[in-house]
Amino acid sequence: MKKVYIGIDAHKESNVVALAFSGQGEPELYGKASADLKAFEAVLRRIMKKYELLKEDIALCYEAGPTGFVLARRLIKLGFECIVVAPSKIPSKSGDRVKTDRRDARKLARLFRAGELSGIHIPSVEDEVIRDVCRGRTDAVDERSRTKKQLLSFMLRNGYRYKGTARWTEGHMRYLRELILADPAQKMVLEEYLQRIDFAVKQVERIDDQMEKLLQTWSRKPLVDALMGFRGFKQTAAMVIVSEIGDFKRFKHPKQLMGYLGLTPSEDSSGGRRKQGSITKCGNGHARWMLVESAEHYRKPPKISKGLSVRQEGLSREVKTISWHAQNRLSKRSYKLAMRRLHPNKIRVAIARELSSYVWDLAQIVG
Repeated sequence: MKKVYIGIDAHKESNVVALAFSGQGEPELYGKASADLKAFEAVLRRIMKKYELLKEDIALCYEAGPTGFVLARRLIKLGFECIVVAPSKIPSKSGDRVKTDRRDARKLARLFRAGELSGIHIPSVEDEVIRDVCRGRTDAVDERSRTKKQLLSFMLRNGYRYKGTARWTEGHMRYLRELILADPAQKMVLEEYLQRIDFAVKQVERIDDQMEKLLQTWSRKPLVDALMGFRGFKQTAAMVIVSEIGDFKRFKHPKQLMGYLGLTPSEDSSGGRRKQGSITKCGNGHARWMLVESAEHYRKPPKISKGLSVRQEGLSREVKTISWHAQNRLSKRSYKLAMRRLHPNKIRVAIARELSSYVWDLAQIVG
């Protein structure tokens, strides 16, 4: 049976298409096509007609990037085989420094035909919506923090120091709003900073409300609720982890999840020498960051706080047992690593790596 492997170099406005037929020589360049979905479907129909192919005879692939998964979802819905390939998983020859759209499309088609490409997980539309909202919240929080730092630098640069005990309280904000500066232009700058902070604060609140609404109808809500029964995971952290990872069942072992999160140590071993380095940082950086943030809570001795107790209401005994076991083990491990005088960041990463295995266990139970 004749089969064609299609490599797509996807861009915002256009896609470059190359064809590699099974059992034949070098891939051939088909040409450039519009990135519009309907226009690209027309291109596929022309290819099928020209080479007398059925949908089952066609397999497509393209590199993950800013164009997302819209194209892949559409092609799969139409009945085509399509995978999205992580750039870091595409084999490359040393010394090959020539990169063009045409060469990239041919390369994808050739490697796909040879079986050297594997697809990444394509999230469902529902999961991607939640993920986008969570990432939007992260951006809003970053903007709020950045503006606050800029305002503090502005105040320090002009010799104004707040005498209170804590910043960004009601008292501190009142001090900033009532402050009289020597020059009206500087007062205008101060007001601009304050307005930006107010906008960012309200933006975070609006997104939090939206996340709460989306959670109620999300198919993965049971897993989010269960994860909130862990120390260090409130609603935001739990939704970020679950939306970024999506289907936990695709990881057959916790170590696969650790690798996906980029929490496994890099290694440079040869002969009898074995040398491990820093973590690989491959895979999903958003989930890794949130997991490391949550791992910070395990520095303290095991404890069921009032807030955690409320979040655990209605959860099964099995989930609570996993949560408590995680607290005991990770707190003990954190203490031992601290006694070895490891850098705090290294301790957090080590705890995050082991914490991911508990999250994996939880997902196998709750789904």
